[in-house]
Amino acid sequence: MNTDNILLTPKVDLGLLLLRVSTAALILFHGISHLINGVDWMSAYLGIPTFLAYGVYVGEIVAPILILVGFRARLGGLLLAGNMAVAILTAHMNDIFALTSHGGWAIELPALFLFAGATIALTGAGKYALFTKSFLD
Repeated sequence: MNTDNILLTPKVDLGLLLLRVSTAALILFHGISHLINGVDWMSAYLGIPTFLAYGVYVGEIVAPILILVGFRARLGGLLLAGNMAVAILTAHMNDIFALTSHGGWAIELPALFLFAGATIALTGAGKYALFTKSFLD
């Protein structure tokens, strides 16, 4: 094996692993916070039925665990992207065309999670995953 260009050859599966672990770990913190503090406030703040607010647990706890371990990662990515789309359309609608005082996009964090989830949904988990045989992995 020629090792001259080992650092220059693409490491797609390692990149997918890094994307999966970082995305899942970071969104999982939000899910844990919602587990501790509850989601009832969402009903009052956003005006949505309480049973819909419980969908946050699917998007911020179940989906990241699927993504993290690489079991049905595409499904987890789709759930995460859907969760973030709903979050943007309900809680951040007024910020879609806004910038922060530092010049960043006002919804950059939920948008980043949305795009990362969509990327995982499109690419799958890669070879460093618990399962790799299903089209949902």
